[in-house]
Amino acid sequence: MTRRPALLSALSTVKGGIAGLYLLLLVAGAVFAPWLAPYPYDQQDLSIVNQPPSAGHLLGTDELGRDVLSRILNGARTSLSVSVTAIGVSVLLGLALGAACGYFGGAFDRTVMVAVDLTWSFPEILIALILVAIIGPGLQGVLLAIAIAYLAQFTRLTRTQVLSLKGETYVEATVNLGAGHGHVLFAHLLPNALAPVLVAAMLATGDAIILEATLGFFGLGAQPPTPSWGAMMSAGSAQLFIAPWVILLPGLAVALTVVFLNLFGDALIAALDIRARLREA
Repeated sequence: MTRRPALLSALSTVKGGIAGLYLLLLVAGAVFAPWLAPYPYDQQDLSIVNQPPSAGHLLGTDELGRDVLSRILNGARTSLSVSVTAIGVSVLLGLALGAACGYFGGAFDRTVMVAVDLTWSFPEILIALILVAIIGPGLQGVLLAIAIAYLAQFTRLTRTQVLSLKGETYVEATVNLGAGHGHVLFAHLLPNALAPVLVAAMLATGDAIILEATLGFFGLGAQPPTPSWGAMMSAGSAQLFIAPWVILLPGLAVALTVVFLNLFGDALIAALDIRARLREA
């Protein structure tokens, strides 16, 4: 009942509306990329290598004569699916661990928090690089690495929310009336702790897109010929002074996506009054 008006309120602001429109178009472009792309993303034509933007190829071609627009659309499909799935897995695990730690406490809470604090002390890129080096390059390894790298953030946030809500009068009344742990957690604590976690997940998705692009730039993400924004930038770095559009346009796609995700997240924070709730917690 409260999330829908908050979402509409966020969209009604100028920055929220612009960001929401861009994200909607981006998701639509990623979902329908196979039909929207003017050429197959792996179609090569060595007769038009490094061709600048033209009527036939709106964003030019790369070092193998592949259409850059088609690869950017399909690269959005790869980058968004990996980042959103990884953050989704991280949120689910963080909700479960954080809720259990905040509600039950004790030795379990201390043990999990020690592990969380250890991972929290390292940058996400370092954790991801170590995990991908162990698992091996590829989308599955990147997905798992991103999910683990952001797990500490959602675990701590959920734990904080549950700790602050556990002392509320309505929760104590529910426990005194004989409600079980499962009912208290899933009917009262988690639903009220969910909004800040979801907003944090939206903001973290932008960071995850950058992380996925970074791993792809290092050759640890999507493997050829599968396109991703990071892999396209890596391939285009050798053509920077010959065909700058090959590296600049995927980089612009990453930058715009992250900026608009953050703008929409800020609008949603204001609509849900998350900052006030976090200060109270």
